[in-house]
Amino acid sequence: MSECSSKDVITIDDDDDNEVTEKDEIAAIDYELRQIETELQKLEDRKKILIQRKQKLQDDAILKKSLSLSRNNWGGENFKWSKNLRKALQDVFKVKDMRPLQLPTMNAVLSNEDVILIMPTGGGKSLCYQLPAVISKGITIVVSPLLSLMEDQLHGLSKLNIKALMLHAKANKENIKTIMNSMIDTKSDLKLIYVTPEYMAKSNRFMSKLQKAYELKRLDRFAIDEVHCCSQWGHDFRTDYKFLGILKSMFPGIPILGLTATAPAKIILDVQKMLDIQGCLVLRAPFNRPNLYYEVRRKPADKDTCLAMIENLLKNRFKDKSGIIYTTTIKDAEQLTTDLRGLQLKVGCYHAMLEADYRSEVYAKWISGKYQAVIATIAFGLGIDKPDVRFIIHHCISKSMENFYQESGRAGRDGKKSACIVFFRLPDVFKLSTMVFQDKVGLQNLYKMLEYCLDQNSCRRNLIAKHFEENWETKDCAQMCDHCRKPKEKKELNVAPYCRHLYEIITNAIQSETRLTSLKLIDAWFGKGASLLRVAKVPIPPFSRETAEAITGHLLINGYLQEDFHFSAYSTISYLKRGPKCGLVSNKDYKIMFNYETY
Repeated sequence: MSECSSKDVITIDDDDDNEVTEKDEIAAIDYELRQIETELQKLEDRKKILIQRKQKLQDDAILKKSLSLSRNNWGGENFKWSKNLRKALQDVFKVKDMRPLQLPTMNAVLSNEDVILIMPTGGGKSLCYQLPAVISKGITIVVSPLLSLMEDQLHGLSKLNIKALMLHAKANKENIKTIMNSMIDTKSDLKLIYVTPEYMAKSNRFMSKLQKAYELKRLDRFAIDEVHCCSQWGHDFRTDYKFLGILKSMFPGIPILGLTATAPAKIILDVQKMLDIQGCLVLRAPFNRPNLYYEVRRKPADKDTCLAMIENLLKNRFKDKSGIIYTTTIKDAEQLTTDLRGLQLKVGCYHAMLEADYRSEVYAKWISGKYQAVIATIAFGLGIDKPDVRFIIHHCISKSMENFYQESGRAGRDGKKSACIVFFRLPDVFKLSTMVFQDKVGLQNLYKMLEYCLDQNSCRRNLIAKHFEENWETKDCAQMCDHCRKPKEKKELNVAPYCRHLYEIITNAIQSETRLTSLKLIDAWFGKGASLLRVAKVPIPPFSRETAEAITGHLLINGYLQEDFHFSAYSTISYLKRGPKCGLVSNKDYKIMFNYETY
């Protein structure tokens, strides 16, 4: 290599020098920004830890206060109202004795304590505010989300000659006028006013009258039914329930009784904060309903086969017995009613879009036994006064374990054995997911129900208990679920290789700019459907389509697959894509174990 001669002149361009200097400075700034980002992340992490710690300390303080209250003897009959309470129970309600937790709840509320009562469907929650209302001088306001529930309770109270009325968006003017006047009439015999949260939130006239009633000492208490609806973390959050957070500040000294059949501890804490009744008395009844038999059946893809299964149940196992068949949509309820009537079954259809008179007629025919079953959307049956419901059939799975527990809990209120049967099929899950995915915990709740249906070995009762943070022993079931009655041999299958096969099909679809629904994905897996979506090197599974669907569901709830929602002009469509755990599956030694049954 030749060296530069003395004639060669080396010069440094000022622009180059400036460029180098600027690059160095930018690099230094970038380095410092990264350092700051790291420090900020550390501070953010520390902030989260401190917020969680603070929240836990606050929650612990609320729990301690509730625990302290619970130590009082609320179950005694030495209160100044005890004799009147017992007399009204027997003379007005024609009931000899109270169920567990009813008396403690009433004594606490009559002592002006705020109370949250968690009691299974059919446990007798409504008596906890109806009986105190009867022996009190003023008015009890009952907030309820469902017209059907309010109508049913008014019907029952009317038979007992207890004056109760209801307010809602469609209430007639005459009724509204009567209620508004009665609220401030010290001579009125009106005991209970049932009102929807929507009406309370939107009617200034009602709230004005309520304030006047409070000033006249005519307002005795608030009873908030389905109180879990207050919490945005609950399974059935209702926006208008937020309005109820003003009651404590607007009406100081007026007790609030919150009632629900289903609410884990986290939700109850959230409800207390939202209603401003932190540290109130919390009474919780056990969730186990020993007389209910739980069963999950595979729902056939073929409509006629599914109808034949329901027909067989109603004409044989449940012959001359009363029940409810739940569907997801109004369209499904109407179609199933038509189909079953075509099979000479006496069934009626019930949903919110029917005229009130027609609904009442269907309800009356079912109560009297003229209809063996009501085909209904989930709104039907809350608080129904029909103790001899012998079966609940879910034609499609529920949106959450809480919904399922409430709906199935409408069976066997008389304590006699009754059956709760779920018809499960994976496509129904995707039908529901498009309805709930925008809710904060909608998909999480739906997948818990999917997990319940996919489980092939565990005691159904244990699965329910685990969800509601209770401990039940297997002996508590007493063979009152399909798994305990006929135990299956536990079989485990490593489904990781099948997961990789599904990923190959998904990758192939992405390359052809196509999205896959669960139907198209499983079709391609079995070498069916559009040839463009099939992958030649993916072998056809050595099991049935039902097993393939169960594996797909298992991969979905465990994060190996994920739903991807897209809006079309007329509906929302659920597609499947790789889930957040997809990276783990690339390791050939990685296993995804699945308890399965060959269908």
